[in-house]
Amino acid sequence: MSYLVIIEFLAVIVCSIYGVLLAARKGMDVVGVFAVGFAVAFGGGTLRDLFLDRTPLFWIGNPHYPMITLAIAVLSGVILRFVKHIKPLLLVPDALGMALFTLVGTGYAIEAGANPFIACLLGTITGTFGGVVGDMICNEVPTLFTPSPLNATCSFTGSWIYWGMLHFELPQEWSLLVGLLVIVLFRLAAVKWNWCFPGIREPGGGA
Repeated sequence: MSYLVIIEFLAVIVCSIYGVLLAARKGMDVVGVFAVGFAVAFGGGTLRDLFLDRTPLFWIGNPHYPMITLAIAVLSGVILRFVKHIKPLLLVPDALGMALFTLVGTGYAIEAGANPFIACLLGTITGTFGGVVGDMICNEVPTLFTPSPLNATCSFTGSWIYWGMLHFELPQEWSLLVGLLVIVLFRLAAVKWNWCFPGIREPGGGA
């Protein structure tokens, strides 16, 4: 079995958990929780597949993926009753899910023959745009587009490191592991020390 397939499977689980937690903070019912979990887990990968003209879409070709998301959504209704504060639980699945899907997206783009920059860009889209869709469903301004701890930058950096290691013919498993660690640790550090880009405003501070 391909390493990318294994990582994609793990990414679906982790991002589904993140999406479910995101929806639970808004007090949604099981339908809403599933919808947000689905959007977070499959939003970025769907864009990637559309851009690369990959058919069927990865979650249609693997119908057990959305089934996993549904199972997590249903179980959350029982498990989260015993959790007082959800926000502290969001960071780890956010960073890990982003890293896993970033590497999968980059890997599939490389396999499709994409230019290195495009491959890393598609990896970043795969890793981050599910969260954008999830935020929008939850009626939040996507953190990806606001002055908040670095997100896409972590993903893009890890993509290039993964691509670079493969370019120099290092083993794929090591390339994936190093890329994963870079993205996760970079993201955790960005949140801990509030590394972010300043907002861009017109002169004079007008809206």
